[in-house]
Amino acid sequence: MNSGNVIEVRGLRNAFGEQVVHENLNIDVRRGEILGVVGGSGTGKSVLMRSIIGLQQPSAGEICVLGENLLDDDKSGDDEIRRRWGVLFQGGALFSTLTVAENVQVPLREFYPNFSQQLLDEIAVSKILLSGLPADAAIKFPAELSGGMRKRAGLARALALDPELLFLDEPTAGLDPIGAAKFDALTRELKETLGLTVFLITHDLDTLHAICDRVAVLADRQVIAVGKIEELLKSDHPWIDEYFSGPRGRVALQGHQ
Repeated sequence: MNSGNVIEVRGLRNAFGEQVVHENLNIDVRRGEILGVVGGSGTGKSVLMRSIIGLQQPSAGEICVLGENLLDDDKSGDDEIRRRWGVLFQGGALFSTLTVAENVQVPLREFYPNFSQQLLDEIAVSKILLSGLPADAAIKFPAELSGGMRKRAGLARALALDPELLFLDEPTAGLDPIGAAKFDALTRELKETLGLTVFLITHDLDTLHAICDRVAVLADRQVIAVGKIEELLKSDHPWIDEYFSGPRGRVALQGHQ
């Protein structure tokens, strides 16, 4: 594995029955970057993320994360790797019967069962504040939060174990433009202050322009292009051209020039 890469995927194949989602897919995520992952509906963006974090078993390929081959038959090191990343699923995926603080404490209880309740509470509040929520959000249940606050609560849980690597699946989906811009700014700030590497699935053109160092494009069952947006704009692939040079793409580009 290249020491400059946090994630390396080679020859990945994912299929559900007759439907092949990925075939010979390759992708690298460099240390310290925010990599945006885009693609049309059905191209398997979330399936790719789930494969990398071990929730989807590919039928072929290699996946190396933080120097470890995750598809190796020896699973003894999996827990150690899992505590080095955090995941924000679509919609936050919070446990509805737990308070925000209790949600943040779920991974802590899994990996550090001997932590005292006082220490768990202190860590939870610190992560809640880090995610941009007020301290009193700790005692609230997900149903009492707005959509944007639920996303931030999910982010607080993703940061619970002080990860090196952060996976974000459509973090700004459903947010108004102001809320989305604030979440983008928070993501960039966390990346810079905590030294994170971020794997970011999004369809939000403003997010891509505002915070992504590179963008990977999924189409035709593979990653067909990866690079800075100005490099992708030179591509002659029809989906890339339509996505980045269509009406919304032009507006987003003008807004970030």
